[in-house]
Amino acid sequence: MNEKKNDIKEAEVNNKGKADKNNIKEDAAEKTSAFERLRQSVSEEDEIPASSMTLRTILGGDILYAEVLRKQLLTITIIVFFAIIYIAFRYQCQQDMITIDKLEVRLKDAKYKALSSSSTLTERCRESHVLELLKSNKDSLLKVSEQPPYIINIPDNE
Repeated sequence: MNEKKNDIKEAEVNNKGKADKNNIKEDAAEKTSAFERLRQSVSEEDEIPASSMTLRTILGGDILYAEVLRKQLLTITIIVFFAIIYIAFRYQCQQDMITIDKLEVRLKDAKYKALSSSSTLTERCRESHVLELLKSNKDSLLKVSEQPPYIINIPDNE
């Protein structure tokens, strides 16, 4: 009786081992078939082969139906957006530089005019020039003093 029980147990173990091996083979087959299905569904091929891309297909807009362009539409949009921003900032920077150059020229002209005015004023305010104007103007009652200036002392009333 013990022998029959042992035989039954051995048969069950053998059946289990065979079933496990069959399950493993089935799992492997399922994995490979799933892998093959995934490989087939994910392809990087375009609908239009590169040899059939002509100027007419590009200008006609058929290139926009290509799978690669449809997948990369967001990337292309971001690149175009940044290109527009770059161009706009560069244009604004150039306009600012032109304005700065114009203002620097105006500042230089203003400095030269101020320097010229300052030198003219200094020349006209010199004592020798004022005396010359007084001598040439006979109707003026002003004349140069012959006596040196002196200090008037006022006593404090304390």
